[in-house]
Amino acid sequence: MLVVSALGGNALLRRGEPLTAENQRANVREAARALARIVQAGHRLVITHGNGPQVGLLALQGAAYKPDEAYPLDVLGAETGGMIGYMIEQELENALGHSRPVATLLTQVIVDGTDPAFGKPTKFIGPVYEREEAEARARAAGWSIAPDGDKWRRVVPSPVPKEVPDIRVLQLLLERDVIVICTGGGGIPVLRQRDGSMTGIEAVIDKDAASALLACQLGADALLLLTDVDAVYRDFGTPTEAVIASLTPDEARALDLPAGSMGPKMTAAADFADQGGLAGVGRLDQAVEILERRAGTRVRNGD
Repeated sequence: MLVVSALGGNALLRRGEPLTAENQRANVREAARALARIVQAGHRLVITHGNGPQVGLLALQGAAYKPDEAYPLDVLGAETGGMIGYMIEQELENALGHSRPVATLLTQVIVDGTDPAFGKPTKFIGPVYEREEAEARARAAGWSIAPDGDKWRRVVPSPVPKEVPDIRVLQLLLERDVIVICTGGGGIPVLRQRDGSMTGIEAVIDKDAASALLACQLGADALLLLTDVDAVYRDFGTPTEAVIASLTPDEARALDLPAGSMGPKMTAAADFADQGGLAGVGRLDQAVEILERRAGTRVRNGD
């Protein structure tokens, strides 16, 4: 099978951990071992990943250095895609004993400049703050902020991904049996102009939505949305909570789930499953078991 595996933020940085290279490297090493099992089980693999903490940190660093010369979010997205891709690439090569070629591709993703998201930022980036500090930073830098659990974070526009124009390059790599790391952080947001040229735009695309689009364009057999939770639960956090083992796309969309966590994952899973593939949500270390329908929550028409 061709499997697209989308790594949640926990694969790179656990909540509350300092955003150091050492912490990210340790988490990526653990993630790579789990991803290697997918390849060792005989599947072809494409890897996507988030970048929320990393792109937020780069934005802070740029603003602290020379605020008037800070790089836009599309450029910061490309920087984080290269940084995180390098770590995943190296650790996965090590985990596979350098038996398979692995490549990182900076991936552009086309969005619509009239998307309502540009008027209503919702995508969390950067570190968490107490409300007072978040409000002070927002006033000073012109940010939009929103609550994230009991903390506050910066939010930026998150438009719907429309097309992955680099799909031809990805297909060439897959034809040569290359494991590809791409669409990092949801991809680099770009607009296609009337003359056909492309230009970047200030946004951060949702990683799960971009991964579902990518999987559909590649004709993948499975999409894995991997996190630190073993499955989607009904009545989560209550005495009646129960694992939801399988759902149809319509049932997945009907669930009342948090917009900042499981909600986007189930929407992405349903969008991909509508095209006939198997979508799975669950723990990174159970990726193979999800594919074998022995773990996680699976979304599929007629499953």
